[in-house]
Amino acid sequence: MKIRVSNKKEQTEIEKIHKVAFEKTDMNIRLERKDDYTQVEELTREAFWNLYFPGCNEHYLCHILRGHKDFISELDYVVELDGKIVASIMYTHSYLINNDEETVQTVSFGPLCVHPDYQRKGIGSALIEKTKSLVANMGVPAIIIFGDPRNYCKHGFKNGIDYQVSNMDGKYPLGLLVLELQPGFFGNKKWKIKQSDAFNLDQDEANKFDKKFKEKEKKYEYSQELFKMNIRAYLKHDS
Repeated sequence: MKIRVSNKKEQTEIEKIHKVAFEKTDMNIRLERKDDYTQVEELTREAFWNLYFPGCNEHYLCHILRGHKDFISELDYVVELDGKIVASIMYTHSYLINNDEETVQTVSFGPLCVHPDYQRKGIGSALIEKTKSLVANMGVPAIIIFGDPRNYCKHGFKNGIDYQVSNMDGKYPLGLLVLELQPGFFGNKKWKIKQSDAFNLDQDEANKFDKKFKEKEKKYEYSQELFKMNIRAYLKHDS
């Protein structure tokens, strides 16, 4: 049965009801184990398939991240529900470089994914909040990611321009998001963020890896158009 929703307010209320009902279930947030690897890669593939372009490569990223020097295993968490893994988050080291040529280690997360059947139920938010507190206790000054602001501003992320944090080209992409964990850390200095080179994927290798999985149709989705807009959008300082 489909529920007809007449306006955005009603849609929000329905989502709240679903979220409250879901939170009463047995959700287990735990570290990823070796015997989870295949299930996490399958989950990631399902969550990202055709989202940004026809197909995806995030499941291959999961595969290679675990063996990379920048991977942070103690922040590699999954959500298990009724014995099934329905969400995953992975972290890597990233690096801030300021205008005095000082380098400060930060962290970044991604891929972060929730199975399509379990999205908009607060699972992704639970993973972010769980790991965010762990990062803060590690003494890391900030979490810096590239993502859709609509998904992360509710967790306290702001655009890099608000902290004078740019990409390595000195620009402020719309999706460059910063969560300051130590208030006042950024000060008046200018910073550039350098992500782990683990994200420099070999697409040919990603395609080979994908052949290990059940074949899925690669096709156009409108979300790909939104993604192209987002990655070409930049912020500028007020004149």
